[in-house]
Amino acid sequence: MAYRALTLEGEGAIAIITLNRPDAGNSFDFRLMAEIDNATKEVGEDKNVRAVIITGAGKYFSTGIDLSMFTNPQAMVGDKADAPAPPAEDDKTYGRGTVVGGLMRIMSMRKPVIAAINGPAYGAALSLALGCDIRIASDRAKFCMVFIKRGIVPDTAGSFTLPRVVGLPKACELIFTGEAIDAAEADKIGLVNKVVPHDDLMKAAKELAGKIANNPPLAVAMAKADLYKGVEEKDIVKQMKREEKSQETLLNTEDFMEATTAFLEKRQPVFKGK
Repeated sequence: MAYRALTLEGEGAIAIITLNRPDAGNSFDFRLMAEIDNATKEVGEDKNVRAVIITGAGKYFSTGIDLSMFTNPQAMVGDKADAPAPPAEDDKTYGRGTVVGGLMRIMSMRKPVIAAINGPAYGAALSLALGCDIRIASDRAKFCMVFIKRGIVPDTAGSFTLPRVVGLPKACELIFTGEAIDAAEADKIGLVNKVVPHDDLMKAAKELAGKIANNPPLAVAMAKADLYKGVEEKDIVKQMKREEKSQETLLNTEDFMEATTAFLEKRQPVFKGK
C-alpha cells in the first residue's frame, strides 16, 4: 500500500521502515499510528523479508504520541477521518490500527526487528523501540519515559518491556522521574545493544540486519520464538522440550542440509527458507 507518514523500502532481504513526520518530531498522529500497524503487518507477511529496521527521518526517532490530537478536537476528528483504514475485521491483533498494533506485530513476527534510534525516542516511541529485538543508537539519541510528566502512565507495553530490558529498579527510576537519559547512559544500563557515531547508524544497522538475513530464516524465526518463550518460562525442562520440538522441525529442513553440506564442502551456504 502507499504510505504518507512513513516510508517502507526494501534492500534485498531487509525492509526499512522510516517514521516520516520530521516537522512534527515523527510523532504518532492517527495516520502514522495506522500506517505503522499496516507497515509492520506488510513486512511480517512478506516472505522475501528476513530482517527489519525501524528508524526515524530527520532529528528525531519519535517524540511519541502527537499531543495536539488531544488539545484540538476538530483536528483530532479530521486526522482520524484522513487516516488509512485499519486492518480487516478478521485480524485479531490486539490494538490493530494503532501503534499498539504495530508493537504487537513487531514482537510476534517471525523475523528480527532492529530499532535504529537516530535521535530522541520519547514516550510511546521508546515503548515501540523496546518491543524491537535489537536496539542500535546514534550518539545523538535520547530516551525518556515521559508519561509521568504528562500526568499519565506508560503505555504501549512500556511497563512490561522496560523492566525486562533494564531491570525493575532502573525501570522504576526512569518511569517515576520521567527524566531523559543520553545514549551513553542507555548503553550503560543495557537499554541499547550499542551506540555508534550518528553518521554510521544506518550502516551499522544494515550490516547487522544483513548478517541476520544471511542466516537460515526458519531457524532465526524459531530462535526468536524460543527466546521470548524462554524469558517467561519458569521450568527449564519445559523450555528444553520446546527447544527439542524446534530442533526436530529444523533437522528436517532443506536449510539444515544446506548448512551441513556447505560446512563439509567448505563453502558459504545459500539458504532458501525451506
